[in-house]
Amino acid sequence: MQRKKKTDPRIDGLVDELKKIAREKEVPIWRDIAKRLEKPRGTYAEVNLSKINRYSKANDQIVVPGKVLSAGVLDKPVTVAALSFSKKALEKISAVEGGAGKCMGIEELARNNPKGSGVKIII
Repeated sequence: MQRKKKTDPRIDGLVDELKKIAREKEVPIWRDIAKRLEKPRGTYAEVNLSKINRYSKANDQIVVPGKVLSAGVLDKPVTVAALSFSKKALEKISAVEGGAGKCMGIEELARNNPKGSGVKIII
């Protein structure tokens, strides 16, 4: 059975890219993210900074298969990859410890870390 194409070409391309990386590198974390993004948009995760702060340590790599929202405080430098970020969340993550926090797209993290080592999924 062929999967249904998304109306957003960015998400469709991202799902294909993640599945390709998962196949080539034999890394199940990227397949898991791809499967989550294949579901309807209404089921995507919406994660607040407080939850990221609670479940992460300094310098962790976090993936949110959805949107990062700004509620809460982030007090440690982490790299957060997500489908999208609220404007305030971008500001708060970048302001952590003098700019040590990083925001990026899931595509970029998958290319930078194709083995998926040390990556945590927060939903």
